[in-house]
Amino acid sequence: MDKKIFSFLFSTRLMAFLFIAYAVAMATGTFIESKYNTDTAKILIYNAWWFEAIHVFFLINFIGNIKRYQLLKKEKWATLLLHLSFIFIIAGAFVTRYISYEGMMPIREGAAENQIFSDKTFLTVFVDGEYKGEMKRRVFEKKVLLSPATDNSFSISEKFADTPFKVEYENFIMGAKEYIKPDPNGIVYLKIVEAGDGGRHEHFLKEGEVQNIHNVLFSLNKYTDGAINITTTGSAYTIQTPFEGNFMRMADKLQGKVTKDDVQPLMMRSLYSIGEMRFVFPDPAVKGVVDYESENDFKAKTHEDALVLKVKADGQEKTVTILGSKGKIGDSKTVKIGNIDYTFFYGSKAYILPFKIKLNDFIAQKYPGTEKSYSSFESKVTVMDKEPFDARIYMNNVLDHEGYRFFQSSFDPDEKGTVLSVNHDFWGTALTYAGYFMLYFAMMAIMFTKYSRFADIKRKLEVVKMKKAKLLTILMLLLSFNSFAQEQEHDHADHEGHAHTEAEAAPATHSNHIKEVLSQEELNSLITKYKVPEGHAAKFGRLVIQDGGGRMKP
Repeated sequence: MDKKIFSFLFSTRLMAFLFIAYAVAMATGTFIESKYNTDTAKILIYNAWWFEAIHVFFLINFIGNIKRYQLLKKEKWATLLLHLSFIFIIAGAFVTRYISYEGMMPIREGAAENQIFSDKTFLTVFVDGEYKGEMKRRVFEKKVLLSPATDNSFSISEKFADTPFKVEYENFIMGAKEYIKPDPNGIVYLKIVEAGDGGRHEHFLKEGEVQNIHNVLFSLNKYTDGAINITTTGSAYTIQTPFEGNFMRMADKLQGKVTKDDVQPLMMRSLYSIGEMRFVFPDPAVKGVVDYESENDFKAKTHEDALVLKVKADGQEKTVTILGSKGKIGDSKTVKIGNIDYTFFYGSKAYILPFKIKLNDFIAQKYPGTEKSYSSFESKVTVMDKEPFDARIYMNNVLDHEGYRFFQSSFDPDEKGTVLSVNHDFWGTALTYAGYFMLYFAMMAIMFTKYSRFADIKRKLEVVKMKKAKLLTILMLLLSFNSFAQEQEHDHADHEGHAHTEAEAAPATHSNHIKEVLSQEELNSLITKYKVPEGHAAKFGRLVIQDGGGRMKP
């Protein structure tokens, strides 16, 4: 029985099946990634247990074939190298996936960073409570990969101070957009739309609280010194600001001034410009609760994701919604059940580097005549280590230092900050590259070594070629004898010629191919017919165009 199992595992049939299955899986993953996103493809294909099983069976098959076909013999070194190359590539993939890590490093101009945010997302739970008279904390962490197109169910069941608790997945909202769900028992919220950093952002001012928006304080029904105070009295709204400003009502373009520290009526659907802030209150305040909705745009990255969890402990059950995404550590949310606090984080994990990267300058070059079409962008940085040095990072220029590789990934919308992709995978990369080199060298060697399958086929083809040459020689001799016999039969035949006129033998005359030649008058009429009007030609000559250097000229 064991012999049959090993025979199957080491068979070429299994190898062929694995290659076909691998190709189909990769193609399917590509289509899924194109339709949805990379995370969905990872969940359904690349991180699936059966996809890992394909690699394991590949590894077993390659190792078994080394023994089965006695590839350790010196005359089979090229085939051995081919098998070893695949083993190295699979081993490198294992190291990359399970040992190495990668992430993103955002840096603003003039700042230095030594922290990267993991490419993987995690759910982190801080459990705080009293244990044996002292406050204690336990930390639980779970790696999660979520997508609206897949089943994301998971749970965490643990204990704290002999109190069991359970955290269950409830829902995942991709690109969660905050909105107020009307509820007569809810809290009053006022929507504000601002463009403090050049982009459109929506916020909701909560009654009785002060909110910091781009370092400007806003309050709703809670007077605060130094803040822009919004007050509601029935259906009337007032605004009081510590800055001078102006407003413009969008419906009729009515303009007015905002006086410092003066209480004035608040104009709805009007653009306020106060200090460096530009904001609008589009709708009156509503009573409700904060909820999240998604447009299910798998390609957009404008909003954070929302993870809805259910917490069960001490016979109670509470729901908590936390925001986060890849590339940042999300804001925390805390719920209290009994005497224990449960604090949740969703997002990337922070890794600390043994050195710092300082961004001296970020350069973004645009195509001539465009505003948002970038031809190239690069980061000029200083590596702050024991021996500092300067470096440039751009599309095809990677920074390697202390086992870390830094790639130019993206940049901030204001072009004053960069986002570097960081990869810490020295051994995984080394094993994979070694496998690629061995694969290339083995494939070249198999083509030329005299002990390979190709050489054996070549020898067989030479034998076939020699046999064909002998058969061709015999065939030519037979044909020559047959031709000689036919000539002898016609020696005494009557060969009176038949008269053939010269006209019959001659090829066809040029009369069938005469091309009509246009007269001068006909040519002139055609030129006149398709001539561009002088007025139109003059306008075209004054048309302003842009040359390759961006210069505008007629």
